Amino acid sequence: MKHLKAVFFVRVTAENIHLLKRHLASPRFGEFHFFFSNILKTTHLQILADADEQQMVKQVQEFFGDYHALDPYHFTLDLPQNHLCMMTSVLEPVNMGKIMDRVVEGIASVFLAMKKRPAIRHQRTSDIARRIAQDCSKLMYEQESQLFDFRRSENAALLLVMDRRDDPVTPLLNQWTYQAMVHELIGLKHNRVDLRGRTRVPKDQQEVVLSSEQDPFFKANMFENFGDLGMNIKKMVDDFQQRAKSNQNLQSIEDMARFVENYPEYRKLSGNVSKHVTLMSELSQIVDERQLMSVSQTEQELACNSGQAAAFEAVMGQLDNRMVTDLDRLRLVMLYSLRYERDNSRQREQLMTKLASKPSKFKPGLVYTLLRHCGMEKRTGDLFGNRDIFNRAQNMARRLKGVDNVYAQHQPLLSQIIENITKGRVKDVEYPFVGKPLVGRPSEVVVFVVGGTTYEEARAVALNNAANTGVRVLLGGTTVLNSASFLTDLEELHALERSSQPH
Repeated sequence: MKHLKAVFFVRVTAENIHLLKRHLASPRFGEFHFFFSNILKTTHLQILADADEQQMVKQVQEFFGDYHALDPYHFTLDLPQNHLCMMTSVLEPVNMGKIMDRVVEGIASVFLAMKKRPAIRHQRTSDIARRIAQDCSKLMYEQESQLFDFRRSENAALLLVMDRRDDPVTPLLNQWTYQAMVHELIGLKHNRVDLRGRTRVPKDQQEVVLSSEQDPFFKANMFENFGDLGMNIKKMVDDFQQRAKSNQNLQSIEDMARFVENYPEYRKLSGNVSKHVTLMSELSQIVDERQLMSVSQTEQELACNSGQAAAFEAVMGQLDNRMVTDLDRLRLVMLYSLRYERDNSRQREQLMTKLASKPSKFKPGLVYTLLRHCGMEKRTGDLFGNRDIFNRAQNMARRLKGVDNVYAQHQPLLSQIIENITKGRVKDVEYPFVGKPLVGRPSEVVVFVVGGTTYEEARAVALNNAANTGVRVLLGGTTVLNSASFLTDLEELHALERSSQPH
C-alpha cells in the first residue's frame, strides 16, 4: 500500500492530532494529505512535523467547515451536554470550558468561511454569552488577528451571541409548519428522519432525507402550514398519477426508448411522492392521537394573549383531558407559569397539584427548574411584548384584527431582535458590544444561540432573508431543539443541581 495516497479530513482536536501522529510513526501509505476543518495551531503542526520523519506529508490545509450546515441560513454545532449551556452557575467548570472552547471554534470557522471579521455583541443578562463573545473577540482581534484580516470593512458583519434562556417559550410550543412539525413530532437529525419501528411505514421509507438542497418539493413547502401542506402533497400525488398514467401508453419503440431514458427521474419522483405521503400520514396520526389541535390552541393563547382567568380555566381543562399526554400537560403548565410568573401564584400551585395527581415520567418540579433558569429576572428581551409600549400596541392591533390561523399567532423573540437589527434599534444597554462597536447597519449578521436553536426561529430567519431587508442573517446554535429535547435538558439540569447539593 506504500504507493497509495491517504487523505484525511478531520477536526482539530488533541485526540485527532495524536491519531495522525500514530499514522506517521508507522506509515502504511506512500503519501499523506491532511485537511483540517478549522484553525490548526502551531503546536499541533509542530507535532505532526516531528512525527513525519520520512517526509510523507505532502500537504496540510485548512478548510473552514467546523459546523453542520442544515439549510442555507441555519447551522448547528450539535454539542453533547447541551444542558450545561443553561446553567446559572458553573457546577462543572471542566466540561463548561470545553463547551465554550468548542463554541468559539465553531463560530470562528463560520466567519473564516465567510471571510469576515465581525463586530461582536452579546446578551447582557447572560454570563455564558458574554464569555463566549469575549473569547471570540480575543481570538479574532488578538490571537489570530492576521488570519481574520480580510482587508474589508470591519463593520460589514455582526456576531450576536444570545442565550436560549431569553426565550424558553419557543422550544416549548407545538409547531405547524412542515420542517418544524417533523422535528417536533417525529424527529429530524442532520436532515434525516428515522421512521424505524413505526408500523404504518413501508420498509423502503424507514429512514428518509429532508433536505432543501436535494428535494425541490421540500424546499418549496418546508415553511408551509399543515393545511396548505396537505393540499400541496395531494396536488403532487395527482400530478404524479397523471404522469404515470401517460407513461402506460407506450405505442412505439420511440415511446419505450423515451420511457427508459426518463425512468431514473420517474423512479426518483415516485420515491419522493411516497416519502412525503408517508410523513404526512404519520403527522396526521400523531396530531389526532394527541389531540394537538386543541392543545396547541391553548398553547398559542398562553404565548400570545393575556387574560389569566381564561388561561387558567383552559389549562385546567386540558389537564382534565385523559387524551392529553404527559409531555403536553407539562408543557402547558410551564407556559402558564412563564406567562404569569409574577401574578397569582395560588393558581399555579393548583395547576401543579393537578399535574402531580397523575403518574408521569416527567417530574412536576421541572416547572420550578424552568422558572429558576429561564424566569423573568434571567431574561433580557421583551418575551411577551408587555414591557415596551410599542410592543403592547402591536399586540393589541393584532388581536383587534384577528389572526387567520390561530396556530400561527406566535412569533419567536428572535423575529423582534432581527427586526430591531435591520432598523438599527438594538439597545446597547441590552446587547453591549465587545471591543470595537459597529458603525452603521451590518450587511450580514450571525446570531448564535447558546443552548440551541429551533426550526421556528430558522423559518423566521429565512423569511427575513427572502424579504430582502438588506441584512442577511445566519442562525446557529449549540444544538437544534424541540420540546422533548428541551425538557430533557431541564431534566439533566435538575439532576445536576440535586447532585451538587450538600446532603
